[in-house]
Amino acid sequence: GIGCDPYNKEAIQRIYKIKSRESSKQLPILAFSKKNVEKIVEFDRDSEKIAQKVWPGPLTLILKLTDEKIKSSLNMADKIAVRVPNHQCTLELLKKCELIIGTSANISGTGPFRNPKECYENLHGYDVFLDGGIITSNGESTIIEFEDGELKIHRQGVLTREDILKIL
Repeated sequence: GIGCDPYNKEAIQRIYKIKSRESSKQLPILAFSKKNVEKIVEFDRDSEKIAQKVWPGPLTLILKLTDEKIKSSLNMADKIAVRVPNHQCTLELLKKCELIIGTSANISGTGPFRNPKECYENLHGYDVFLDGGIITSNGESTIIEFEDGELKIHRQGVLTREDILKIL
């Protein structure tokens, strides 16, 4: 993936440039633990329950952002996508810095690069290249939000609606 400090506006703009991504499309925040996520967002009851069961894992939650500095650095309104990933290299990095902007290693509109060589050859403008090995996961995280207690799936990924409803 591609990542940076969520408080560094310049670094965030560089991610948009590296990915050729429209700045109107939000970038998610990855965290080492749910405890780290709680420092920047407000959980509702359902999101709290599912995060407790699934994280670390392939679930991204859209929650109310409470950290004013991140709102400013991301030019955001009230909500942010957050996830605690289940990837050893990413977790080791997050153990040191707690939060990062984290997005797939690709050019916007194309599939993610799965091996370090593809990333190195196709992505330019980064400060550090961390080789975490070949990505073997079978799919994207499922992105969900609860609006007035109703489950809204923004992107169907590894977890299905049925998987989520079983947890709730």
